[in-house]
Amino acid sequence: MSPRSSDAPQRVIDAAAQMLARVGLNATSIREVTKLAEAPLGSTYHHFPGGKQELLARATTMAGDKVEALLIELLKGGAVQGLQQFLALWRERLLRTGFRAGCPVLAAAVEEPVDATPSQPRAAAADVFARWQGHLTDAFVAEGYVPVQAAGLASLVIASVEGAVAMSRALQDIAPFDQVAAQLLKAAASPA
Repeated sequence: MSPRSSDAPQRVIDAAAQMLARVGLNATSIREVTKLAEAPLGSTYHHFPGGKQELLARATTMAGDKVEALLIELLKGGAVQGLQQFLALWRERLLRTGFRAGCPVLAAAVEEPVDATPSQPRAAAADVFARWQGHLTDAFVAEGYVPVQAAGLASLVIASVEGAVAMSRALQDIAPFDQVAAQLLKAAASPA
């Protein structure tokens, strides 16, 4: 049974997020996204009249929303426990995908579109990172950190996890991720 056409826009957004995570912003093409989504190419342009920029911005936001919901849930058990679980999930993802999948939000943040237009995906990534930082900051404040320290630690967590994922992908080795995870958990263990 073929996928329903009414699901096509969401399937296309999901496929775009998957491609962002694997090949990055510029290598993600609408043609390949629609193939992966098993969606008609023509209707993709109908649903995303802003083209690739609109599609990738929506994929970035959707991926960020999923991580945000996960973070909120994990942080209910406390900042350190939530961070530990979050790091374990990232570790498992790296290993399960053979280091082929990174973070679609990071991909949207670091690549400039080849057509030199203002980057809608990068703007979406900035919003996502700010929301993640806000949740982590709140969780660290609840653990006893003063707000400025909590915000700094939240930035450190996000930047470190994203960098560790990139390093592990490049090296095809989990060691950089494990080293960063250990340091983050140590840093988060108690307010200075």
